[in-house]
Amino acid sequence: MLIQPKIRGFVCITSHPQGCAAHVAEQIAHVKSKGPIANAPKRVLVVGSSTGYGLASRIAAAFGGNAATIGVGFERPPEAEKTATAGWYNTAAFETEAQKAGLYAKSFNGDAFSDAIKAEVFAAIKKDMGTIDAFVYSLASPRRTHPKTQEQFRSVLKPIGQDFTAKNLDTDRKQLVDITLTAANDDEVRHTVAVMGGEDWQMWVDGLQKEGLLAKNFVTTAYSYIGPQVTWPIYKDGTIGKAKADLERVQKELNKTLAALNGRAYVSVNKAVVTQASSAIPVVPLYISLMMKVMKKTGTHEGTIEQITRLWQQLSAGKPNLDAEGRVRIDEFEMAANVQEEIAKLWTQVTTGNIDTLTDFVGYQNDFLKLFGFGIKGVDYTKETSPNVQIPSILQQV
Repeated sequence: MLIQPKIRGFVCITSHPQGCAAHVAEQIAHVKSKGPIANAPKRVLVVGSSTGYGLASRIAAAFGGNAATIGVGFERPPEAEKTATAGWYNTAAFETEAQKAGLYAKSFNGDAFSDAIKAEVFAAIKKDMGTIDAFVYSLASPRRTHPKTQEQFRSVLKPIGQDFTAKNLDTDRKQLVDITLTAANDDEVRHTVAVMGGEDWQMWVDGLQKEGLLAKNFVTTAYSYIGPQVTWPIYKDGTIGKAKADLERVQKELNKTLAALNGRAYVSVNKAVVTQASSAIPVVPLYISLMMKVMKKTGTHEGTIEQITRLWQQLSAGKPNLDAEGRVRIDEFEMAANVQEEIAKLWTQVTTGNIDTLTDFVGYQNDFLKLFGFGIKGVDYTKETSPNVQIPSILQQV
């Protein structure tokens, strides 16, 4: 079939298997160009491993640290004349390249919040690795069924305390519009924290530790974002911010429980990048488009793989860049005073008429399409392509 992008709002409902493979190859090439990561963990689990920061984490661990990896994602496989999700093709491509490099790679496709998937992963670690040295928690999901109570939670992207009105970029129509978000109620805050907070991260680590699957000097990290003040009503001070604060609460708890192993838990504050998750957050696409314009001008722009390669280098060296709250900060280039001052100035000036001049909307669009395997150099999108690409280790499990 001929596979072309079909965009619905902030999601592309098609993905290109060869394009996704080429995108994975680009990230692998970047990691290799930076040379081996000294003292990198050799047995790594990544939950939320199929796209964005989680995918970059698995790639950097494997091709920078020569690590054996287990990944967990929840992706739609291909059907007759229907493509799989990008995360499915990303995982297939990663495993193929890992096999070529002689690296162990096993993937699980299912609900990472569930006890069933945790049990399968624990069994695989016990059988194939014995213990793990590192665990990356990079799960992004809009909903969660609690594994103990079966209560169903659904997250919301809302401010807290009062309604919020701001500029927003309608990426479909390439127009600036004012958007008003109503304030979240207490139940919506609770639901968002239950989905996006730290409870499941803690369940994973506690379960791994209970099963005796954590090595000495074990390290785990979860990802967060703070950003500039213009995004705070919807992010840092909104429902997502409450969830991220819960991550930090759990990080402190984990450091207590991991002390016997000389283990460490970190929350890493990463820069804003174009991902499937960030594209859904009001205000953020406009901010990222402005940020990309400024940071490319200053030569400091990074994508997920550049960010995570630096993070692995810092963690492996035992010298993460910590702030006063004990969070790892790899967003320092984004948050540099000169960058933020320029973004703030452009924010007041940008209109529908000058989007192409003041923002890097073209770059934003290109990065968005690359998430789904489109717009990659060297891929012929005019050729018929079979969507039936399988993930080797999952195929073996069937």
